[in-house]
Amino acid sequence: MILPLDLILLLFVVITGIAALQIKDLLGATIILGSFSFFMCLIYTEMGAVDVAFTEACVGAGVGTVLFIAAVHKTKRRSKD
Repeated sequence: MILPLDLILLLFVVITGIAALQIKDLLGATIILGSFSFFMCLIYTEMGAVDVAFTEACVGAGVGTVLFIAAVHKTKRRSKD
């Protein structure tokens, strides 16, 4: 494992996790959660768990993000923030 790469990826994971919690726009939060899942996929690959990384990329960053975006588009705003 490459320590500087691991630390950079960990920093990106923490930043995207905090950003997803702090953002008020649902579509933006969905996109940030997709990037969180992608960075987790990179961490799993760096750790040598390629099968887990592939599953995370397909389900977390791929299908999950698409389903969240579809759910956000089905909702309606009640108030303008």
